[in-house]
Amino acid sequence: MSVQGADAVVIGAGVIGAGVALELSRRGLATVSTERLPGAGQGSTSASSGVVRFNYSTRAGVAMAVEGLGYWLRWREHVAAPDGAPVPEFVQCGMLLLKVPGSNHERAIEHFEALRVPYEDLDRHELERRFPYLDTHRFGPPTRMDDERFWADPTGFVDGAIWMPEGGYVTDPMLAARNLADAAAAGGGTFLYGRTVTGVLREGDRVAGVALDDGTEVRAPVVVNVAGPHSSHINRLAGLEGTAAISTRPMRREVYVVPGPEGLDFDEAGCVMGDLDCGFYLRPERPNNILIGSVEAACDELEWVEDPDTVPLTTTRTEFETQVLRGARRIRNLGLPHEHRGVVGVYDVTEDWLPVYDRTDLDGFYVAIGTSGNQFKNAAIAAHCMAELITEVEAGLDHDADPLVVEGPHLGLPIDLGTFSRNRPLDTDAPVNVLG
Repeated sequence: MSVQGADAVVIGAGVIGAGVALELSRRGLATVSTERLPGAGQGSTSASSGVVRFNYSTRAGVAMAVEGLGYWLRWREHVAAPDGAPVPEFVQCGMLLLKVPGSNHERAIEHFEALRVPYEDLDRHELERRFPYLDTHRFGPPTRMDDERFWADPTGFVDGAIWMPEGGYVTDPMLAARNLADAAAAGGGTFLYGRTVTGVLREGDRVAGVALDDGTEVRAPVVVNVAGPHSSHINRLAGLEGTAAISTRPMRREVYVVPGPEGLDFDEAGCVMGDLDCGFYLRPERPNNILIGSVEAACDELEWVEDPDTVPLTTTRTEFETQVLRGARRIRNLGLPHEHRGVVGVYDVTEDWLPVYDRTDLDGFYVAIGTSGNQFKNAAIAAHCMAELITEVEAGLDHDADPLVVEGPHLGLPIDLGTFSRNRPLDTDAPVNVLG
């Protein structure tokens, strides 16, 4: 058995885990990151749609997304990538959220006003003028293909849409994670790839490091669980199962790629869109394709899994046709291709679809989990918040009694980390959807 020492162990090298390693290393901590896959960002991050949006149900969630935008606008600078080194592109094409029942746009507007987030409230006629390829009829609520209502006549028109001009998408999520890992390594961080955590070490009431499948022990007074769909397993290894009000559970999801409508350059005319009336979200996917995913409509069964490592990674024809045909109701001249293409991923989901960024009942053991398929855009700011939280709690802050409020590094917006507490009351009014 070999033993290594560090100031902090980070479990997971997805986009948030790699970001946490970078932020801690920039604060002078010697970090060791463990990752079960061969490289950074090869798990859930690689299946992300990379959408950058701001319509969250909580004030802190909106503030985090707005502060997160600052990183994407300056990504090369943030990861200190040399000129010519590959970095993902942030395509700032804007985002539409159709104003329909369940879209929660009223709450989003309230947060936008309070935080001065740029947006436009488009009525139906302005929506049609700017986006003539959209059919603005009301088709919902969403149904399955075997439901006779699937192709029912429309029942009126949508009320319009909320336009977020600063929204968009990131072209290569896995590359973003690699950039963060490379930056952390350049700052002295160590990455152990192809290693699985088999135990969480303790000394009394405090964490003491982790044990790995090759017999290595990495000793450290701080351990951060950023293990994505494996996070609940890691918490069990730490003896923390059932100690928090919020739990996480892995869920399998699919997203699809289809050609844009003939005669329309979707790379130029398209944008990110959330359509809870038909039951899907989309964004451009170069060259001139459309990426389409489910928004977890009530009629769509959620595919919970017991073991993320045994999930089939091929798309299913029925789900492909369901989502693309939903898209065909909204997007004029969108065809259903014979070949179904797409990506399968596994998300780490909480009961209210909000993440947990917190300490735990085991001193020194922290969690950035339950990201529910919607936190890629917030990776860098979430990592910053976690590093601030770890610094303050290790210095004596009672975060449970007096939750830390982090000042955003770009606009100075307050981010109340109590919103993401492991013991928060469930937000039953939050929409149950991913929207990338």
